[in-house]
Amino acid sequence: MNTNTAIDIYKEEVFTEYLQLKKYSKQTREGIMKSVRRFVSWCESENLTITEVSYNDVMAYVSYCREKGNKSRTLQITVHEIKLYYNFLLNQNEVGDNPCTNVTIKNVKRKTLYETFTSEELEIIYRTFAHTASSLTHKRNKVIVGLIIYQGLRTQELAELKINDVNMREGKIRIEGAARTGARELKLEAHQLYEIMDYINETRKVILSLTKKQTNKLFTSMGTSENLSNTMQQILQALQKQDSRIKEMKQLRASVITNWLKVHNIRKVQYMAGHRFVSSTESYQANNMDDLKEDVNRYHPLG
Repeated sequence: MNTNTAIDIYKEEVFTEYLQLKKYSKQTREGIMKSVRRFVSWCESENLTITEVSYNDVMAYVSYCREKGNKSRTLQITVHEIKLYYNFLLNQNEVGDNPCTNVTIKNVKRKTLYETFTSEELEIIYRTFAHTASSLTHKRNKVIVGLIIYQGLRTQELAELKINDVNMREGKIRIEGAARTGARELKLEAHQLYEIMDYINETRKVILSLTKKQTNKLFTSMGTSENLSNTMQQILQALQKQDSRIKEMKQLRASVITNWLKVHNIRKVQYMAGHRFVSSTESYQANNMDDLKEDVNRYHPLG
């Protein structure tokens, strides 16, 4: 085995710590590590030293993976994961540049074309959902839907919210930064303040008592699980019964960002959306309702 190429256990541990500091989840870290190991194994078979890999070598690996049946989207993820490893090596001063910097994968399917909702339509979606029931879970879910409709939060961000992230006095909520998102503080609507206060002081306490859980997370499931995946699926199903145009939660967030761009400058929307790069925000500019209706009708006709 070429010792200059193989990743030793120590380096794997250091790289894992590097990814952890970048706030990648355990599952994501494991996936990245598998991808890097496959690349390293290929380098060994080609008698390449990992620290001397060039742009052409990475492209050769892409061709190799494509021949193995990897689709363009998979190749894009693979290159991104290898790029992370070289960023780590740059950080460790083991390489002088990142050979993945200018690597692009053709024919990658772009952002899903959503039929977005106007602010008025989002308001109707929320109000209709809010008045459909009054159970414990619905009171919790109503707060969750409000944070999606008015603040455009992601599912993972909702799962990570803690009690002290809510500032009732200032009427704001703080969202911590993650691997792909920046930290931000967003204003809450007046009716949200009342609903969140009622949820924290009453509903949440009952849910914790019934489930015998001890957590500082703002939201928790009614079952034994610590995640909100089932909860979010149930909310989505309820919203879809209410409005068949709703396909997934991301569609609601896309609508929120699209509407923000109609009234705020792009840098403010970048902050509000938690985008690390303004290019991410710019991608929503072409996703406004007026421009999309023609495309939606063309590619997804109702008739």
